[in-house]
Amino acid sequence: MLIDGFEDAPLVAGEELLSLPGFWAAYLMWLCETEEDEPDPAWFGVDEADVDAASEALADAERWPVFRIPFGEGHTAVVLARNLADDAGTEYLVTHPSWGRLGHLATLDGHQAGPGLSWRELIHIARTPDQTTAGVHAPNARLLLLLPALGDSDLPADAADVLRGALMWIGVPETETHRVTEALLLDHPYWEPARWSLPSVSPLSGSSNESFTGILCCDEPGSPRCGTRIAQGITREQSDRLAYALGTWPTT
Repeated sequence: MLIDGFEDAPLVAGEELLSLPGFWAAYLMWLCETEEDEPDPAWFGVDEADVDAASEALADAERWPVFRIPFGEGHTAVVLARNLADDAGTEYLVTHPSWGRLGHLATLDGHQAGPGLSWRELIHIARTPDQTTAGVHAPNARLLLLLPALGDSDLPADAADVLRGALMWIGVPETETHRVTEALLLDHPYWEPARWSLPSVSPLSGSSNESFTGILCCDEPGSPRCGTRIAQGITREQSDRLAYALGTWPTT
């Protein structure tokens, strides 16, 4: 599998890893850590051996798993495990066949960049799978794969219930769903919750052809989404298609 910018990397489709008993604990436990609590595999209904096996597969230096999340208008969100020995991390990207380069949402590593998604975008992508393209199509799995890229200070009232339902779907014991949900939504280890808004365009700017108004902006300066474009070099038409796919434009 080739992704622009990773032609020489040992990328492999990672979707089969989702069936490992310890996958979700291995993927999300770090995000559950708080000052008061050290996450436990039992929170996810699995044992430590399951988590170790899944963690080893996720961190395989010879097989970098890539999780493809196809959504509207031909776009695909990508979660890529960058398993370099001296520079390991996770990339959250967006691709489209017509783009000349990747779009960047977030990076989790020693030089993190994020957040990469608002709640509104996360839910819309999760719930609009493109069944014609290979990848992860189950809405709950899509939501949880992209959850580490989330950073939103204005979560809706039902956010906890939506996440709790996804956790129960992956087998988190009902007795633990409240604890895990609270930990996942409470504090992100890498960044503060951000405010998201559509950019305002001044008619006096003289650059209306460059004003891509449908993509949400993030107010966190460390986020790739701090500007109005997810991918540099895309056209206004391509940006509009992405905005439609993200459910952020046109607004009513």
